[in-house]
Amino acid sequence: MSEAVDAKHAPLDVITIGRASVDLYGQQIGSRLEDITSFAKSVGGCPANISVGTARLGLRSALLTRVGDEQMGRFIREQLTREGVSVDGLRTDPDRLTALVLLSVEDEGVSPMIFYRTDCADMALSEDDIDEAFIASARAIVVTGTHFSRPNSDAAQRKAIRAIKATGGKVVFDIDYRPNLWGLAGHAEGFERYVKSDRVSAQLKSVLPDCDLIVGTDEEIMIASGG
Repeated sequence: MSEAVDAKHAPLDVITIGRASVDLYGQQIGSRLEDITSFAKSVGGCPANISVGTARLGLRSALLTRVGDEQMGRFIREQLTREGVSVDGLRTDPDRLTALVLLSVEDEGVSPMIFYRTDCADMALSEDDIDEAFIASARAIVVTGTHFSRPNSDAAQRKAIRAIKATGGKVVFDIDYRPNLWGLAGHAEGFERYVKSDRVSAQLKSVLPDCDLIVGTDEEIMIASGG
């Protein structure tokens, strides 16, 4: 049996890799984040969202990342399970907290946000978390831009790419560019979508040759192509 056929008959359709947070959405629509008085909790981070969305569409999906050993980490794990997402690749980090994001909806298309991600669990993802047999159980993986911003998580995603390509599986790249998660904007600039950076462009461009599908906004395509 060829490697491509192995991938075609893999137990999972897709494994997403990277950010997993608890998003706290302000419930006073049209208000500044400064004026919000109540929040609603949901799972956030594009890899977590993609795993849930694909599961709702009937695909067999899994999330590969880390969460904290606390109530927010357990919320993510339990919510993914309720959505039918495999948590076999979800590691519990005993030393770090689950990431949080505070958001408001001030106006159409305007959603200020603050990322609480200093030394968070998902950014501690390492090569040791990448089980090649688990990667081989999927037809495709989704790697994401933020996790190429640090050496340890960059190495983890590149190991996953090598592992899926060895089986004939596919690589999807969600550019997921958040300038302040690369240290290019301040804490209050979580909604900022584009800051030009040769450093970021060089890092992301190095991923492109391994990808079968690239997903991004106009701004994200610009940063990944060096525009």
